[in-house]
Amino acid sequence: MKRRIFAVLLILVMLLGITSCSGQKDHDKIEITMYLWDKSMTQEFTPWLEQKFPDIEFTFVVGYNTMDFYADLNERGSLPDIITCRRFSLNDASHMSDLLMDLSETNVVGSFYDTYIENNREPGGAIRWLPMCAEVDGYIANVNLFEQYGISLPTNYAEFAEACRQFDALGLYGYVNDYSEDYSCMEALQGCAIPELMKMDGIMWRTKYESETINDQVGLDRKVWPVVFDKFEQYIKDTMIKPEDIEMNFETMKSELVEGKAAIMRGTASDCAVLRKQEGLNTVMLPYFGETEEDNWLLTYPNCQVAVNKSVAQDQKKNDVVIQVLEAMFSEEGQRHIAVDNAVLSYNKNVNIEINDVFSQVKDCINRNHLYMRLASTEMFAVSKNVAHKMICDEYDANGAYQDFNAQLTAKKDSDTSTYITTQETGYEYVFGENGIPAASAVLNTLRRQCGSEIAIGYSSVVTSPVFEGNYTSQQLNWLVANRVVMRSGQLTGGEVKTLMEWLVNVKEDGSNPIRHDNLIPVTSGMEYKLIDNGDKTFTLDKITINGKQLEDNAVYSVAMFGDDSYIEAPAYCNCPMPEELRAKMEIPGINVYTLFNTALEGGEQLEKPTEYVTVLR
Repeated sequence: MKRRIFAVLLILVMLLGITSCSGQKDHDKIEITMYLWDKSMTQEFTPWLEQKFPDIEFTFVVGYNTMDFYADLNERGSLPDIITCRRFSLNDASHMSDLLMDLSETNVVGSFYDTYIENNREPGGAIRWLPMCAEVDGYIANVNLFEQYGISLPTNYAEFAEACRQFDALGLYGYVNDYSEDYSCMEALQGCAIPELMKMDGIMWRTKYESETINDQVGLDRKVWPVVFDKFEQYIKDTMIKPEDIEMNFETMKSELVEGKAAIMRGTASDCAVLRKQEGLNTVMLPYFGETEEDNWLLTYPNCQVAVNKSVAQDQKKNDVVIQVLEAMFSEEGQRHIAVDNAVLSYNKNVNIEINDVFSQVKDCINRNHLYMRLASTEMFAVSKNVAHKMICDEYDANGAYQDFNAQLTAKKDSDTSTYITTQETGYEYVFGENGIPAASAVLNTLRRQCGSEIAIGYSSVVTSPVFEGNYTSQQLNWLVANRVVMRSGQLTGGEVKTLMEWLVNVKEDGSNPIRHDNLIPVTSGMEYKLIDNGDKTFTLDKITINGKQLEDNAVYSVAMFGDDSYIEAPAYCNCPMPEELRAKMEIPGINVYTLFNTALEGGEQLEKPTEYVTVLR
C-alpha cells in the first residue's frame, strides 16, 4: 500500500472502537480518533465522553502501553488525533516531538501545579504531554500487625529502619517488595532518595537527561546520583533484603502481608484500598521516608500521559473541539471517570478528587504537594532492575552500582538490530464492512492454519491495525495482534457451535450486549454466518454455514477461539459470561498466541488471504 493509504487506514483502526454498530459513520460529525493505554478506560470514561460530546464521532482504540508502539505507528504512516500512554518519559517520546501539538499556551496547562507540568516541558519551552491523575506508590502498612506487637507506625526513615529491625527480631518481614518486577526496582531506587532527586541539581540533571538525543547520551551526574546509590545501599541493609527476594512477585508479596508475615509492602493506594475491601485488612499508606517528616514524599506516576497530533491544528474547528475534549478529560468529572474506583490524587489545581481513607497517614505529603513523579524512561526500567538485583546479591557496592548504571545509560544504542520474520506482500484494510474486517480475517485465517483447527472464532478484537505491506519483526507482529489475547480449544458439535455464536452475538435477558462495539462482531475462519441488524446497536444471529452448507447440529468440529476473556465476561465491560457447558469443553491449552502467530510467518510466510466471513442483514 502507498503511504497516503496508510494514513487513511490507520485512522480506522479499532481495538475497542466505539462507533455506530451499523458500521456507518455520521459524516456530519467531527471525527476524533483516540488511542487508549488500556481497556480500563472503556469502563466509565469513553461512554461518559461520548455522552458529553454527542456531536463528535469518536473512534477509541486500545493500543499498546509503550512509546515504541507509537513510534511504529508513525513509521507506518500515521498517528491518531489523541494519544494516551502510561509507560512514558519525555526521553522516550522525544522522537515524536515535531509531530505533536504544543499545549503550553492552552488553559489546560494552566490548570496544573507547576511542579508537575515542568517535568514535561521541553528545553525550548513546549509542553506536548499532559499527566492524568496520579497513581500513588509508597508503603502499605498492616496497622493491626503494628498494634499487635506494640510497634509504632514510622514517621521518618530512622523509625522505618527501626521498625524493620524489630519485626525481623520477631521472625517477620518488616518490609517486602516485589523485586522481580522492573518497576518495583526502579521505584525503590528512586523512592529511597526522593529529597535528593528533588533538589535543584537533581531537577537540572533530569531535564538534561529527558532532552538527550541518540547522538548525545546523558549519563548520571556526579552530585545527586552517587548519593542515591549510597542511600539505596543503606536501604538494602535496613530492610534486611536477601538475595532470594529478587524472585518475589506481587502475589507472593501480597500474601505475606495478608497472612501477617510482613508489616509493610510496596504498593499503590489502589492496592491498599483493595486490601481493605477484599481482605478486610486495616491498611494505610505510608510515604517514602526522609530524615524528617518534612522530607517524606509519595512517589506517583500519571494514570496516563496525553498528547495531541499536530495535524489537528490544520482544521480550526477540529482543533477547537479537541481542546474542549482535553479540558473535559482534565476536569474533576473527567478524572473521576478515568480513575473509576481507584484511590488517586490529582496534579491539577481546583480538582478535588475525594481523598480516600487510605491516605490518612500521608495527608501532610499531599497538603505540601510532596508528590514526586517517577522518572520512567524505557531504559530506566531495565537498568534499574539489572543494577538493583546486583546490589541485593552483593555483587558490588554503591560506587560499583553507580558505575554500572551509568555505563548502561550511556552505551551506544543500536538503531535497529531486529530480524525480520516476514515481508508481507499484500496489505489488508481494517475497515468493518458488510462481510467483515479483511485484516482481522487474514490474521484469524493464519492462526487457524497454524493450530490446525477446522473452525476458528475471534470472540473479541484480535487485531489492532491494518495489515501493512512491508517488513515485520517479531515485535511488530505481536503489536498487530491485540494485547492479552488467549486461545481456547475443544471439540464441539454443530449445535454447540451455534450456542457459542449466540453467546457472542445475541443480547441476554438482563440486557447485556456482547457486541458493544463493531470490532466485537465475531471474526470467523472456516465458517460463515449471517447477522440481523436490529437497528438499536444490537444484533441477532441468523444462520451459520461451512463452505456455503448448513452447519450440521450433530457433526463434531475442532474449534479454536481467540480473544480477551475479561472484556466479554467482566461486569465492567460486556457482562456476558461464557455458558458453563461450553467453558467445560473449551479449555485453555497454554499456547502463547503471539508465538503461534510468529511461527506461522517465519521464513517469509504470508498471511492467509481474508475471507467474507459475515453478512449483516439490515
